[in-house]
Amino acid sequence: MADRIPVRPDLAGLEPYGAPQLDVAVLLNTNETAEPPPPEYLDEVARRIEALQLNRYPDRPHRLLRETIAAQTGLTADRVWAANGSNEILQQLFLAYGGPDRRVVTFQPGYSMYPVIAQVTMTPLAPVDLAADFTLTGAAIDAAVDADGDVVIVTNPNNPTGMTVGADAIRELHERTRALIVVDEAYVEFGGDTALPLLAELPRLAIVRTFSKAFRLAGLRLGYLLAQEWVVEDIRRVRLPYHLDAIKQVAAVTALEMRDAFLDHRRRVAEERERVAGRLGELDGVEPFPSSANFILFRVADPGGVWQRVLDGGVLIRDFSDKPRLDGCLRVTIGTYAENDAFLAALEAAL
Repeated sequence: MADRIPVRPDLAGLEPYGAPQLDVAVLLNTNETAEPPPPEYLDEVARRIEALQLNRYPDRPHRLLRETIAAQTGLTADRVWAANGSNEILQQLFLAYGGPDRRVVTFQPGYSMYPVIAQVTMTPLAPVDLAADFTLTGAAIDAAVDADGDVVIVTNPNNPTGMTVGADAIRELHERTRALIVVDEAYVEFGGDTALPLLAELPRLAIVRTFSKAFRLAGLRLGYLLAQEWVVEDIRRVRLPYHLDAIKQVAAVTALEMRDAFLDHRRRVAEERERVAGRLGELDGVEPFPSSANFILFRVADPGGVWQRVLDGGVLIRDFSDKPRLDGCLRVTIGTYAENDAFLAALEAAL
């Protein structure tokens, strides 16, 4: 008898997703927010958890959470959906609208999970190159139209470049394709313009957001979708039963009720982003790219060596130099003032 069952052949070479998690003093590689949630938040969540009946299944359609998100976005609850991180939302969209006979169009450089989700859901991927400066130009839109996808994903701001995409480009993609246009707004609270106003005029538009970045709740693992009612109905066809646990629902509603307190750190992030970008621009051999997110992409001559020497200096950043269109590129998350100073010192020594 065989000792094991072989994995699906198309998954045999697939590496599980995961940025390195190393025991160093300063972690600036996964775009987490350096500041923890407001101190009163955990006390309030604990109080509400005491009232839960954890021997019972959670509210399957998570109605209160959807109503709370809807109230803050100007939509109805039927146009809102939530899941375990924005990655699960994306996977549900691929399950509903992808598959072997469908095609998803992405722009590269882009989020490294898109190809993974495509492969797992057996969905052919059609990557389209952004311009040399990482902007979404007319040529890239033309290529996306020619790819004739069932879904087109636009990341705004882009990860890992930090570049933004304007409303006109989203409108053009919607007008010139038959696809569901998915705008991934994981970092939109840090900068750039949300596509939310476009939902009123573009029926095949869907917006994906997360609590992991500006909301400082990466450990909660919660994301949500804003779209037309029919998209939410289709997502419900592929979601697992009771996919969103009761504790997570309570924690998310509480965070939304404390929205202002959760998001008040964004000004500090923006100030630090500009300070770090300015310092990077002054270093010989470093090419930083403009960013509207909570990170900065930059190019150096010896990315692997620089990454290792920065790590030896006690700071972990992300090496993207082996990704498409990102030769020589590293990415640093914006941390606290002290963490950013530690990074800049380590980088200068590494150069």
